[in-house]
Amino acid sequence: MTTTDELAEFVLAVEYDGLREGVREELKKRVLDSIGIAVGAMGERAPEAVRATVGEASSDGPCRLWGTDERASIPEATMYNTALVRYLDYMDSFLAPGETPHPSDNVAAVLACGEAEGASGRDLLEAIGVAYEIQGELAWNAPVRERGFDHVTHTVISATAGAGKVLGLDREELRHAIGIAGTANNALRVTRTEGINDWKGVASAHAARNAVYAALLARNGMEGPTNVFEGQKGWQAVVSGPFEVDPDPGCERVLETMTKRYVAETYAQSAIEGVIELAESEGISPENVSEIRLDTFAGAKLIIGGGEGSRYEIETKAEADHSLPYMLAVALIDREVTAASYDPERIRRDDVQRLLRRVEVEEDPALTERFEAGEMPAVVDVVTGNGTTYRVEKSVFAGHPRTPMGWDGIEAKFDAIVGERYDGDRKAEITETVRDLESFEASDLPGLLDPPRLD
Repeated sequence: MTTTDELAEFVLAVEYDGLREGVREELKKRVLDSIGIAVGAMGERAPEAVRATVGEASSDGPCRLWGTDERASIPEATMYNTALVRYLDYMDSFLAPGETPHPSDNVAAVLACGEAEGASGRDLLEAIGVAYEIQGELAWNAPVRERGFDHVTHTVISATAGAGKVLGLDREELRHAIGIAGTANNALRVTRTEGINDWKGVASAHAARNAVYAALLARNGMEGPTNVFEGQKGWQAVVSGPFEVDPDPGCERVLETMTKRYVAETYAQSAIEGVIELAESEGISPENVSEIRLDTFAGAKLIIGGGEGSRYEIETKAEADHSLPYMLAVALIDREVTAASYDPERIRRDDVQRLLRRVEVEEDPALTERFEAGEMPAVVDVVTGNGTTYRVEKSVFAGHPRTPMGWDGIEAKFDAIVGERYDGDRKAEITETVRDLESFEASDLPGLLDPPRLD
């Protein structure tokens, strides 16, 4: 049975020298990916609401609010910076059969703690590795989606562990911090069912904030329920059911995370890639399309295909980036899915609103088996007005763990999402700092994120 003691022992066992080079490189890629996405989200309405609230709660502190001249406490900076990383829905994902969390939700929490503590780049990589490993272990062994809880219920535990690592908590402090976080922060799945709203893109920021707060409380002497998992009416009894985790001090779980190619929900990536390839190779005109049919796996049908509420009434970004009908329609029309695909005027246009209602999404049990075996399969049929059917079948997409992005792909994504918000010299400086993170301090990264040029 998993206990806080086992998790604390794991956190303390992780050392930079125990991370092989491939793991270090993947962790660095996740840092650059997260920073680029955060820059792309600066100025968006929901993160700005968080920024305003953070300013009311904490007007000063040791941590930089990314892309501003403002500073805040560790928890409040974590809240805002994580909201930036998460809001566009362009972050990474860990692919497990029953849960698909986003381990990059942990990155800003670790960076905020590291900035406040004067941590080194090596310290950051250790702590981010801890968070990724625990997030992956919980997703694989203790899924909570079917029991009505949101995946950020895992994030608050992984982020607490990562924060505790960089804050230098000892074994007992780690146990108390995890106990506090795991008891007090079990989020409901309603965040992502039926009508989707802003909280979908901000819930992980709140979880990360509370994780950091739990770690700070424990460091200052607060005791928590150290039997949070196995205790009477504890986490296993109420939230997850029985489970065992076996985190690896080498932090290899990061190798099982995917990097998104498109600004879209995780489970849509293969289908979007396929419909764009088909539209381009066959020269399909959107005006001639009478139907788009997608056969997919159970998780995709459940979350973005209509299993948790209609995905056809689309008016907002939050609804659009969790709607397979919308994403496939806009992909076929525009031959891309970017942040601009979710601008209000794009969502409202007649072309995509008409076409999304011609999209049918069905679960294929055989594809579900393939997903659970590690693929992300999709079969897309596009039917034209004269009855011609064009088909594409995908098993994975560019960025899936089986076809991971190299540094060239990560840097190209970073350059594209940041755009002209920073000039070429600043983008190169950020990239070079992350690629050689061991030679820098945690405070160097936030210091590079000056107020950007916003459109």
